[in-house]
Amino acid sequence: MIEFFARKTLQALPAELAHDLAIKALGSPLSIFSKAKQMKNPVELMGITFPNPVGLAAGFDKNGDALHGLSKQGFGFLEIGTITPKPQTGNDKPRLFRLAADEAIINRMGFNNKGIDYLVNQVKQSSYKGILGINIGKNKTTANEKAVDDYVHCFEKARTLCDYITVNISSPNTPDLRELQNDQALIHLLTGIKAKQLECEQKDGKYTPVLVKISPDQNEQQLEFMVQQIIALGFDGIICTNTTVDRPKTLNSDKETINQMGGLSGKPLLKKSNETLRLVRTFAGENFPIIAVGGIIDKKDALTKLKLGANLIQIYTGFVLKGNNLIKQINDHINSENTQRL
Repeated sequence: MIEFFARKTLQALPAELAHDLAIKALGSPLSIFSKAKQMKNPVELMGITFPNPVGLAAGFDKNGDALHGLSKQGFGFLEIGTITPKPQTGNDKPRLFRLAADEAIINRMGFNNKGIDYLVNQVKQSSYKGILGINIGKNKTTANEKAVDDYVHCFEKARTLCDYITVNISSPNTPDLRELQNDQALIHLLTGIKAKQLECEQKDGKYTPVLVKISPDQNEQQLEFMVQQIIALGFDGIICTNTTVDRPKTLNSDKETINQMGGLSGKPLLKKSNETLRLVRTFAGENFPIIAVGGIIDKKDALTKLKLGANLIQIYTGFVLKGNNLIKQINDHINSENTQRL
């Protein structure tokens, strides 16, 4: 009951203030958010045993400030970030907008974070022992031609502290970042990251899987090229998808909010994200690891992702709107479906 009223209070506050307060509450030993039962529904992927297939998507806890509370929500894994080499403030406020009538959010945060050194310290001090992913990006002031240096720097700093690394080249909120998904820019970036991954493994024997997070706004030809390169260059998986810059005609919120610049997440992203997932699975074949995120607001949305070929799923907006009960509902629904097949 306390958590219910706390959630309602947060939803009445400006969106970014509510988010910041939630992070502080989840990071506190005296968190007002209830502890959820750890759901057991294990999935083996990339040599990792995930306790259940429902993870937290990157963007919610950018700096690793809330690992304490998030570890008690029932997630099978957590992904923190996006983190950059140097701290940066991100884009001007306001930059986070609720579309309540659409179960959606628009953000143009711009990789606001406290920098890789801060995150590393937070992870080292945390008592969290579950599966952890760290999502890395480039600083806004770094030219795309030198972006590989930023990604390699973050990879080296973070790789021994987590189970996998995600390369974020698909956020729409850092100028020209999505250009890194295209043609020779993509090949140059991924080649450099892969070389560093293998160099580090040779040095100390620890192989840290690297996944690439992609946009839902690529056309089919671009998408096929990306998937081909990700696989050919030896990467370990794909996360699809990030937010979209599209604004579906079905949106019901006020026009001023709908027309805010930034990435749209939540329920209206589901259809486009699912189509991207379907194509990625087709291009990648049946065995390549895929984590699906985008538009999961209820248990049926999650099951659809799995049926389209996802190995694991992540939630963000759904977690903000519905809390940890959504994690339980999804896992219960998956278990029910599996039981019916037996």
